[in-house]
Amino acid sequence: MSETLSGAEFKKQLRAGTPKIGLFLNSHSPVVAEQIAHSGYDWLLVDSQHGPMGYETLSAMLAAISSGGAKSLVRVGGYSDRPGIQQSLDSGADGVLVPYINTAEEARQAVSCTRYPTAGTRSVYFPQRSMNKAGLLGYAGAANDNVITALQVETADCIKNIDEIAAVKGVDLLFLGQNDLCMSMGLFEKYKFPDMYTSPELMEATDKLKAAAAKNNVILGLFLFGTSRVGEFLKKGFPLISLGNDLHHVLTQTGAYVNDVEKVSKEAGKTPWVRRTSALI
Repeated sequence: MSETLSGAEFKKQLRAGTPKIGLFLNSHSPVVAEQIAHSGYDWLLVDSQHGPMGYETLSAMLAAISSGGAKSLVRVGGYSDRPGIQQSLDSGADGVLVPYINTAEEARQAVSCTRYPTAGTRSVYFPQRSMNKAGLLGYAGAANDNVITALQVETADCIKNIDEIAAVKGVDLLFLGQNDLCMSMGLFEKYKFPDMYTSPELMEATDKLKAAAAKNNVILGLFLFGTSRVGEFLKKGFPLISLGNDLHHVLTQTGAYVNDVEKVSKEAGKTPWVRRTSALI
């Protein structure tokens, strides 16, 4: 296993344009987290916003990710979720993704929860898993530089205020959530699926996000399902990309096996196997 990068070095490489590919984890399974952590992804995000994991499971999942050497992020409940941010970082997460940011003031509150004083208001406590390797002073002294504070760009109001949000000190990364942004902008009502994802309105919003990030040296990230548009967004300056989530990986790989078995059984010349009606059809 290669040497694990510090959070500061991870962010430095991203700002230089080095791609970092990862995956969201929505199954509340430390076993799945550990398995995927050894698959080669640069980072894994435990999605406690949409996943059913509590703090104890979150702690175990972060330990599992650490065993594979991937960077760990946690999507928390929101900018006011101080307990979730605190628990995530104390349990060893390298950073957090804060959803549903609409204003610069909300961005400042999110950043404050991730930084120790005097840069922020994160509470310090010892011992914690985050401090196991370097101790209190070794961890806390560099934590403000190493923590990855990512804010989710997923509302029309966020795009409206993106220049002020991107300028907030301590914002490391702006993460584009195309699904929610399209919903917020009314594009699911205006367009037939999946045309909203290539609509001029979404392209204009994305360009505004890119300009604000470039002006403030903020990293860009986004969530995709699959690999078909990865090259497009790497060219657009999004070095941090998620290829979906663990459940999506399970479904797509299961679908591939099911398709293969249907084909093989048909070619065998006897009564072919036909899948049950399911979500994969």
